[in-house]
Amino acid sequence: MHRRPLISLLAMLLVGPAFAAAPKAEPATAPSPAAVFDLDKTPPADWHALDPENTLYMDLPTGRVVIELAPAFAPNHVANIKAMVRAGYFDDSAIVRAQDNYVVQWSAPSTRPMRGGQDTLKAEFDKPIGLEAFVALPDPDTYAPQVGFSGDFPAARDPRSNRTWLTHCYAMMGAGRDESADSGGGKELYAVIGHAPRNLDRNVTLVGRVVRGIEHLSTLPRGTGDLGFYKTEGEKTAIPRIRVAADVPANERLPLEILRTDSPSFKAYVQSRRFRADAWYKYSSGRVGVCNLALPVRLKS
Repeated sequence: MHRRPLISLLAMLLVGPAFAAAPKAEPATAPSPAAVFDLDKTPPADWHALDPENTLYMDLPTGRVVIELAPAFAPNHVANIKAMVRAGYFDDSAIVRAQDNYVVQWSAPSTRPMRGGQDTLKAEFDKPIGLEAFVALPDPDTYAPQVGFSGDFPAARDPRSNRTWLTHCYAMMGAGRDESADSGGGKELYAVIGHAPRNLDRNVTLVGRVVRGIEHLSTLPRGTGDLGFYKTEGEKTAIPRIRVAADVPANERLPLEILRTDSPSFKAYVQSRRFRADAWYKYSSGRVGVCNLALPVRLKS
């Protein structure tokens, strides 16, 4: 029997702990039009290449979806997913769910025996704050005392409890589970394709994010069954294979690079999104949410 995924069970949860006061926003002073951020003028040193050992290629009939994994936050789940991928567990699997303004979900057939990994793992919803880099945003957040970026990933943290976690922004990928916190492991995976469901933060193990090709998921026909599940096999989208990029010949890899969140260019990018000086904008809020900052990704020239 197909397990009910975590994301459907927790769709209405609200994050409840009381949080400390958020950092005070900077004065809403817009930069001059000449200071509008231009990605094309950023120095090469402000970008870094994807790690092929922690990158997945999901090949669909419409194109390739590139997923960056987050071993710093979910090391056991990431290792388990890579083991399953390398054992071919997800080959000839399918996208089984597309729920409007929420998620796309994929899995192998329920009758398929486990290959390479484990059925379930202990949840990795959050972790102690450690030595990982964290670039905090200056504006307040509803769901956490502090938000920003940890490496390439949108993240939050609570200094009072000494915990940090990834956030459910658009294109983030998580491991579905049943009601028990430890009933997932990566056999059922989903990507966020709607408005950020931040109420799921610290209720799901987030394992990475789609860095290229999210349009191949977000434009799929919506499922007509409960929670967006497809009712028939014919409605599903086939997934011929998923591979770890390190196992793909170098000439078949996409030479993607990501803006470093510890770079001066990223700081300028954040300010350009907080204070929109583009000619089209007539009002600038002077603030930005963590899920409104899509981290720039480009093909290396």
